[in-house]
Amino acid sequence: MGYKWKVILAFAAIYIIWGSTYLAIIFAIKDIPPMLMSGMRFLLAGILLYGWCVIKIERQPDISSLGKNAFCGILMLVGGTGSLAWAEQYISSGLAAIIVTSVPFWFILLDKKQWSFYFSSKTILPGLLIGFAGVALLMYFGKSSPAASASPSQQLAGMLVLVAGGIAWTMGSLYSKYKPASTSVTMNTSVQLMMAGIFSSMVSFVSGEAKGFSFSQMHADSLLALLYLISLGSLVTYLCYIWLLQVRPTAQVSTYVYINPVVAIILGAIIGKESITWLHILSLSIILCGVLLVNLPKYNISNKQLSVS
Repeated sequence: MGYKWKVILAFAAIYIIWGSTYLAIIFAIKDIPPMLMSGMRFLLAGILLYGWCVIKIERQPDISSLGKNAFCGILMLVGGTGSLAWAEQYISSGLAAIIVTSVPFWFILLDKKQWSFYFSSKTILPGLLIGFAGVALLMYFGKSSPAASASPSQQLAGMLVLVAGGIAWTMGSLYSKYKPASTSVTMNTSVQLMMAGIFSSMVSFVSGEAKGFSFSQMHADSLLALLYLISLGSLVTYLCYIWLLQVRPTAQVSTYVYINPVVAIILGAIIGKESITWLHILSLSIILCGVLLVNLPKYNISNKQLSVS
């Protein structure tokens, strides 16, 4: 397979598969409590990836690397992705995807070392204000949707937990960036997944969420959704993402932020029978305008680098 087709397929993976995981979680948590589902997803994916690292004879992590990866895994995967599974008990996959789109704004606000670059641009501050206005609009009016099965207070709780999860994901990403572990990316990821799986499972059992759960009660669609999240959602797409970061400009790879919510909304409406409201479309448009403005300086730098090369 040629390089061009590899790039196309890798982008298709992070665009479509990542976008579809929002709906897959809805199916998975029908029979599996959300934190227990997250624990199984992360742990099995981590074991498979760790096995690949062993086959490739990659260097094993030391105590320092184990600690750093455990911290990052808990923040990014348990806090970020686990919060998504918990929130989708009360909100639709499309609504969840729209809120997650605001994550780039937290990177701007929390990455203090890059503030001199970020706020040197005239487009970033307006982008932040516009983006957060879209999120606020969605959270204020979105919880009163007559089509939703959960109560307004439950929907608001789901949205707030998802926002907190976005902050946790950002903090874990920044910690990983500025205090990286000494082992390879794949080894780091495998350890993060396994540690997140163990922690999520502990939270599930301690909270009593897993009480009464039985594998014998699982339906085929929940099992298939879990297997999909483990194999494609946690392994294939992540490896495609890491590879694309090595061969394509970061600003180009980050365009998945614009595609994922669209894919999630479309699949949620067609397969999940979720309703699409004008509020969803308006909020998504406002948030994506904000994301475009805050990323504009990166796109300009990326285009200059490509023209020079």
